[in-house]
Amino acid sequence: MLRIATVASVAVASFFFAAAPDPVNPDPNSKRTIEGSDTVFIEDMTWMEVRDAIADGKTTAIVATGGVEQNGPYLVTGKHNVVLKGTTDVIARKLGNALVAPIVPFVPEGDIEPPSVHMKYPGTISVTEETFAALLTDICASLRQHGFTDIVLIGDSGGNQSGMKNVAAVLNKKWNGNKSTVHYVAEYYNFPEVTKYLEQNGIKQTPEGYHDDFGMTATMAAVDPNSVRAKQRMKAGKFSINGVDLAPLDKTIKWGHRLIDFRAEAAVKAIKTATR
Repeated sequence: MLRIATVASVAVASFFFAAAPDPVNPDPNSKRTIEGSDTVFIEDMTWMEVRDAIADGKTTAIVATGGVEQNGPYLVTGKHNVVLKGTTDVIARKLGNALVAPIVPFVPEGDIEPPSVHMKYPGTISVTEETFAALLTDICASLRQHGFTDIVLIGDSGGNQSGMKNVAAVLNKKWNGNKSTVHYVAEYYNFPEVTKYLEQNGIKQTPEGYHDDFGMTATMAAVDPNSVRAKQRMKAGKFSINGVDLAPLDKTIKWGHRLIDFRAEAAVKAIKTATR
């Protein structure tokens, strides 16, 4: 009798252990039981939300490259990443069928030893062109694996452009149009057009020798005023750039949103053309 009870207990225990989900390898087809969040950023979504978004047609992935570098005395080192947080959100929502991969902050910023370009300044983080290419390659391959058919590369810094263009060419040749295509969209990097747009709307600047300007500051302020040290600059009487007064802050933020939309429109037009 004891033997029978023991066997039965083992059978019941085995049933429960077998039925328990594997926390590391859950069923990929598990049903999502809660509503998703209103975001286009993959890192802010659950894996189920990403899976269901792809199934619903959001098969374009935006891979944006920023940087960590010196940007004058007032802007945080992650300047480009801050800008991309604002622009990629609007780009993805305007497209309607896109999600945004985690912004790539590590890009070529100069030689590390001996230091050159931005690497001469503390806080800068640089990678080699080879490392940058390898990183982008693995990111694109990951997105392809999960079902994204169009992978869009955009960069907010000039030093990122050739690397992204090369990776797109290499991957498209390797994949030969099978399953996914990588699109390098140069039109996003449109700072000359931004300057022209500002001048046409009465914002004329006199360069002060900083790695900074009104368009960049306004855009960053729209995303996070602390990233341009707004309060500290107002307190110190330094709340201007290139001869343009940044006060009142609300007005500068409104300009930032206008510029985010301006750049997003240019990018969306180019992306739609590339992905037809």
